Amino acid sequence: MPGIPSFHAMAAMLVTVAMFIGFARSRLSTEIVSLLVIAVIAVGLYFFPLPGTGPTDGLVLAFSGFGHYALITICALMIMGRGLVVTGALEPAARVLERVWKVNHQLGLLVSLLLAFGLSMIVNDTPVLVLLLPIFVSLAARGAMPASKTLIPLNAAVLIGGMATTIGTSTNLLVVSIARDLGMPPMNVFHFTPIVFAAALVAIPYLWLVMPKLLPDNSQEVIQSKRRFITRLRVPAGSDLVGKHLNEVLERLPDDFRFEERPSGPFEAGQRLRVSGTHDGLQEALRVLKGQVAPGWVVDRIRRDSSAQGEDVRVAEMVITADSRLIRRTLATSGIADLYGVAILGIHKPDRLLNTQPADPRGDIRLAEGDVLLVMGLPDALEDFARTDSLLMLQGAQVMPRRSKALLSTVIMFLSVGSASIGFLPIAIAALGGAILMFITGCVKFDKVGRALSAKVIVLVAASIAIGRAILESGAADWLGQSMAAGLQYLPPAAILAAIMLFVTTLTNFASNATAATVGTPIAFSIANQLGLPQEPLILAVLFGCNLCYATPIAYQTNMLIMAEGDYSFGDYLRTGVPLVVLMVATLSGLLVLTYGM
Repeated sequence: MPGIPSFHAMAAMLVTVAMFIGFARSRLSTEIVSLLVIAVIAVGLYFFPLPGTGPTDGLVLAFSGFGHYALITICALMIMGRGLVVTGALEPAARVLERVWKVNHQLGLLVSLLLAFGLSMIVNDTPVLVLLLPIFVSLAARGAMPASKTLIPLNAAVLIGGMATTIGTSTNLLVVSIARDLGMPPMNVFHFTPIVFAAALVAIPYLWLVMPKLLPDNSQEVIQSKRRFITRLRVPAGSDLVGKHLNEVLERLPDDFRFEERPSGPFEAGQRLRVSGTHDGLQEALRVLKGQVAPGWVVDRIRRDSSAQGEDVRVAEMVITADSRLIRRTLATSGIADLYGVAILGIHKPDRLLNTQPADPRGDIRLAEGDVLLVMGLPDALEDFARTDSLLMLQGAQVMPRRSKALLSTVIMFLSVGSASIGFLPIAIAALGGAILMFITGCVKFDKVGRALSAKVIVLVAASIAIGRAILESGAADWLGQSMAAGLQYLPPAAILAAIMLFVTTLTNFASNATAATVGTPIAFSIANQLGLPQEPLILAVLFGCNLCYATPIAYQTNMLIMAEGDYSFGDYLRTGVPLVVLMVATLSGLLVLTYGM
């Protein structure tokens, strides 16, 4: 039996338990708990240094997370993901998945989980999630399941898939290489894939049918229904619409768009038809119909000015006040485009019927107090228009995707992901290189990078790295391993495998995968020799345990990547992850016993 743990080991375990309780109770924010953990480690090791170290060495350990490659990698990956979003590069993939989700939300989720599982078998977990994350956020905005109900199941599917091959995660390679150094024969890429496939048959139904029900809907509450804007659809010469009938395009149009006027025959060049829809509906319909809702010359002018000034084009909603000169005018007589260089995309008339408005000889809509205009332009032009014509600009202006850079951002992302996946570059270097290219090429603006990063995730990563190092360097991990080994001799093989897996899982959820692998693999090898058991299943128990990192956001970097997008709390991971850990431990232990005849 191991002796009493050292003072530093006991302190490290107490701090870890306190951090866990602080996260689980949610009385303090994640950022505050994380900063408190870092502060306790820094102050504690300053006054009570680890053996063989000085006071300042403890400070280095406590704050090492802020300069750790894992944190830098996560930030770089978030920046690249932001680049795909703001350039609209993921819209085609989102539309394909959206068609599946439109058939049935449950079918869409199942297809998505299987896609994530399959990709992560051959591509590192983190790049797979980085590619899928913005797509699912976009799908949530388009009316699919809320992001908070899909991202944790998606992440779990990625982690399970990554467990299926030796190249699925860097941790798998680490365990296999340590085992080979200890004298075990090498394992090929698909050596244990059938075991994981069998476990996935049990886990995927839980991810698909149960996990979303355990998660909250963290999407922002919509106080009122989305505004519908009335506008004129212009059919330009050369449009794909020319010569087609309405019935030929209706099935391709979004649900939140409709024709208020139906053409009597096929579409003709120069035709103007009254349509209505939400902002998103109008955008999607214009893409499908290749039409316009504002004069082409002003839209082209806005885009030229945007390119020349390096400013993003924005779309804002503005309310006409009682003092505005626009009241009782039409868009044609207002001169807005000439005066301000902005384009009016649509008009929303709350609580009014169109046929109660004064008629205009040309059939145009007359503006009235309280109408909401959907306006596109550069920031300065929008502010000038609102100030001069007495309009109230509503909050939440949207940045128009810079689609001219969509292909470029996609190439950068795939070069970065691909070079990391085949092992040409470490993931940290590949991600940093991709982020730098996103900046240099203008896919992501320097002044907008703050939107891509989450302070909560940054502080949480730093705290988790610090606590992981404290557990390892204080000797707490070694003491726990020796204590566990002393009692395993009395258990049946399945229980021994489950105990090893749970031990490594605990380490990986509160320290790191690398810590769990480096500590757990030699312990499992030693236990196998002492108890006369085959070495391979016990080593695989360590490998599987390192990948069962579902129960806390600090367990793996992909858990942290989804935390901000899903607006998750620590309790969300516990509530959904602990049952999955128990399910996977029981299933994998049984499968290992059957496979190796133990």
